Amino acid sequence: MAKEVNQPMAAIGEYETVLPFQAVGVKPYVMSEEESGHFESLLLQLAREKYAVIFVQEHLFEKFMSTVETVNEEYAVSVLPIPGLKGSSGTGLKSIRNSVERAVGMDIFAVK
Repeated sequence: MAKEVNQPMAAIGEYETVLPFQAVGVKPYVMSEEESGHFESLLLQLAREKYAVIFVQEHLFEKFMSTVETVNEEYAVSVLPIPGLKGSSGTGLKSIRNSVERAVGMDIFAVK
């Protein structure tokens, strides 16, 4: 039988976007665009605390892309973009395409 591992998950973003995650055991961190100055330190703190997955609202994910990439490479955590109330800007799909391209060596989603 596999050993059960219980690593926490978090969601960072605006109140209306991250609060529903609490219903499934994800710890919400409310952060508006105006408060985004604390995003990088919060993301690094959660990575150091060994969170398994950190969901980040797209506007923060895009604004702090270099920090997100650093955390994804240096820590055993997955930082994933989630759309806000205004809908998706396509960041999630771009992130998946880039990850698959790095792993496989080519864009397998490309239309010929």
